[in-house]
Amino acid sequence: MNACMTRGASPRAPGTYVLPDVLGPGLAVVFCGTAAGAESARRGAYYAGPGNAFWHTLYHVGLTPRQLQPEEYRLVGQFGLGLTDLAKHAAGADAVLSAVHFDRRGLHEKISRLQPAILAFTGKRAAAEFLGRSVPYGLLDQRVGDTLLFTLPSPSGAARRYWSVQPWQALARLRQDSDRQGRNRIP
Repeated sequence: MNACMTRGASPRAPGTYVLPDVLGPGLAVVFCGTAAGAESARRGAYYAGPGNAFWHTLYHVGLTPRQLQPEEYRLVGQFGLGLTDLAKHAAGADAVLSAVHFDRRGLHEKISRLQPAILAFTGKRAAAEFLGRSVPYGLLDQRVGDTLLFTLPSPSGAARRYWSVQPWQALARLRQDSDRQGRNRIP
């Protein structure tokens, strides 16, 4: 393991991402974390840390037809899903990330250009850093263009004490409504 990962956020060369985005036009939900964790960076796969409930939860709430393994992250686009992080050039736990690691403008530009139906933050820190304010779990009152914003409890094993599947289930229902009604008709 890189020594930087144990003491702080591991920086990357300018222009290189720890993990590549899985994004494209017409996605139903884009999941956005704060940054790749140390294990995800080591394995080169989203949500790969021990005890991370992301992939199990996607399947459990019906957002994927089977439980994907972290190394299969590129397949999420087949299910109308996307992946990104607010800090694309650093890896590490939320506690070691600072404001300089977050690319709010870059994320805003991506979402404005691609206009997924929903941008779902996989933890309050990512949403709060993006919006510049504290946020509750669930559907937020702010949008990026027509894209709804939603905050989920972190699936990380390190955040287990805050875990609840209910907001994830609410997101799955919102996605179903979006698919049935068209995203612009969701309140």
